[in-house]
Amino acid sequence: MDIALFSPSSLFSDEEVTCAGEEKTKTQQSFVERKHEFPGMELVIREFSFHQLNANLLWPGTFVFAEWLIQNRQYIEGRRCIELGSGTGALAIFLRKSFQFDITTSDYNDQEIEDNIAHNCRVNGITPILPHIKHSWGDEFPNPDPDWDLIIASDILLYVKQYPNLIKTLSFLLKSYKLKDEKEVPQAKNVHNGVLPEGFPKPAFLMSWRRRIGKEDESLFFGGCEDAGLDVNHIGSRVYCIKLRETAHSN
Repeated sequence: MDIALFSPSSLFSDEEVTCAGEEKTKTQQSFVERKHEFPGMELVIREFSFHQLNANLLWPGTFVFAEWLIQNRQYIEGRRCIELGSGTGALAIFLRKSFQFDITTSDYNDQEIEDNIAHNCRVNGITPILPHIKHSWGDEFPNPDPDWDLIIASDILLYVKQYPNLIKTLSFLLKSYKLKDEKEVPQAKNVHNGVLPEGFPKPAFLMSWRRRIGKEDESLFFGGCEDAGLDVNHIGSRVYCIKLRETAHSN
């Protein structure tokens, strides 16, 4: 995976950073701990001072997505969810505390990321800690028979070279889900003015993307999804719903 060439902690002023630990050796990680305001609650989130995989702090899409999910909770209530690119785990922790949401975190195959998510769960009163899957996009998925009906992510389109791997993993998770009974709605067939109707598709991928990248790079991801047999719908506030194309789902 490409390595971030900057320390995202530099985006914050010294007054905004409270050090939770200091680097003692070149191999020991240091952290910052911040209080973050989410809808209806404050979370204490420990972030890496620097992490080469960029899993170190909360980006704008996390907060916007949290607000959107509160306002559109009918899309997620009762769903089994996995979050791609969980980073610190903050969004998953927020959803568990808000809705007692059935959610699994996932991120790059890195023990430090998993340990930090577990720490943030404990600090914010999530016990037992959320289940977590270490997985590098594009690699064989650790669970050969996943059954999450909702996949979520925020601000994960930073590394353009990883788009094909992300789409490969996303396609696998969407295509692996099997409807539990005839009452489940596999697809929302009609989209009106960008808004999916009642009967939200199972399975589906909800993604918030707030960080600004070039339109050409965005089109590489969304075009790649279309080429892979996925339909992309912009449903508001830079939130996108990506689902299996009906013909792809029926095959």
